Amino acid sequence: MEKKFNTNELIIGLVVLVGSIAFGLSKLASDMLVFRLIIGIGLGYVLSRAYTGFAGSVNRAYNGGSTKLMRAMVMMFFVTAVAVAGFLVFNIQDGEAITKYNLWVNPINIGLLLGGLLFGFGMTFSTCCASGVMTDLVTDLPKAFITLIFFAIGVFVGFPLQNTADWINVSWFNSASFENGVFMPDLFKGTPLNGFLMSVVVTGILCLIIVVISYYYEASRKRKGTYHEVPSERLQELDAKIEAPEDSKSMPGYLLDKIFVKSWSLTTGAFLLSILFITMFAVTKAGWGASTPYGHWVGKVLTLFGVSGESLEAFTHVKAETFTAPFLANGTTVQNIGIVIGALVFTLTSGQMAKTARGFFSYPKWQYLLFIMGGFTMGFGTRLSNGCNVGALYTPIASFSVAGWVFFAVLVIGGIIGNIVQKKIFDAAGSGK
Repeated sequence: MEKKFNTNELIIGLVVLVGSIAFGLSKLASDMLVFRLIIGIGLGYVLSRAYTGFAGSVNRAYNGGSTKLMRAMVMMFFVTAVAVAGFLVFNIQDGEAITKYNLWVNPINIGLLLGGLLFGFGMTFSTCCASGVMTDLVTDLPKAFITLIFFAIGVFVGFPLQNTADWINVSWFNSASFENGVFMPDLFKGTPLNGFLMSVVVTGILCLIIVVISYYYEASRKRKGTYHEVPSERLQELDAKIEAPEDSKSMPGYLLDKIFVKSWSLTTGAFLLSILFITMFAVTKAGWGASTPYGHWVGKVLTLFGVSGESLEAFTHVKAETFTAPFLANGTTVQNIGIVIGALVFTLTSGQMAKTARGFFSYPKWQYLLFIMGGFTMGFGTRLSNGCNVGALYTPIASFSVAGWVFFAVLVIGGIIGNIVQKKIFDAAGSGK
């Protein structure tokens, strides 16, 4: 069998992995930060090797008709929700909020609706989300770097609204355990297992409905002849069909490819992301977030130019210490850096770094304006909806917050609108208008 891995890149990738963990152990201030770094590396590696991400679930479905990623995502939602229910079921008393865990039961209001629409719209232009932009810093640097800068600016200028506006912070609907959101088990008080059994059932039904709709939609696109294969999904299918060679001389190359190079299926990626989320939840007593520190980074940059922490606090209504504290003191920041490292490790150990770097500047210059727009609308949208695809979608759904499902619906609508607008822009650019 032809050897696919690149020895030099493999060695560099392993050095990066070991060196990053060694750096964390020696320089990070606590074991919890080291844990967040390792979780981040795992997230980045899985997202990259399984060619998966939240933004692609909508974009692939609209542009090519493939709903494989959408189905994998909702499977991940359900698996994670079942595990979280196991943590919570006996940690809540009737009429009392859960205090042991930091559940993200988000408000349902106009902010959630507008934020979800903006986020879905923006992720179309930049083809990534808050966590995806971290992996794209490795695989698509110019696009991701521009997106990240304006994503961060969008978060920063959105802080004042997020921290003061009632239409973002006050929920239209509330439940018994939470004063500012709807916690699904509260809707089933008096049913077995403190309402969690019915909550899991309802979550499963909602996931199943999405799966059924996605199958019908994909079949419809195939019948109409408008279905187009996603290159990464085709690669995953081909990799899954490769069998072990009978020739013993080819076995070492096959094993190295199997261990380091071959892509993982979307289902495998979703399952591993579930495991990482569950581990994170068990240790940190909270879910997965990504976007808020991006706004903090803007503030930290401003302090380098003489802006005081107090001035930043007056504008953003975020504590001054947030902007003046050491960069690596924030757990989510460390985890985001870990995502970049994880993506880099996979790209190197799979021998794709040199090839990937050659395609960095393949976009027409005008498209970078779309990346600017995509980054800003995503960042600003996260402040309205109190989170991104992980903070307003995945974590709330896993925490049985009804707001997560509302965000999912408007996110899809925003993604469809964004794809329609982007297609018109591409068509106009292609025709020279």
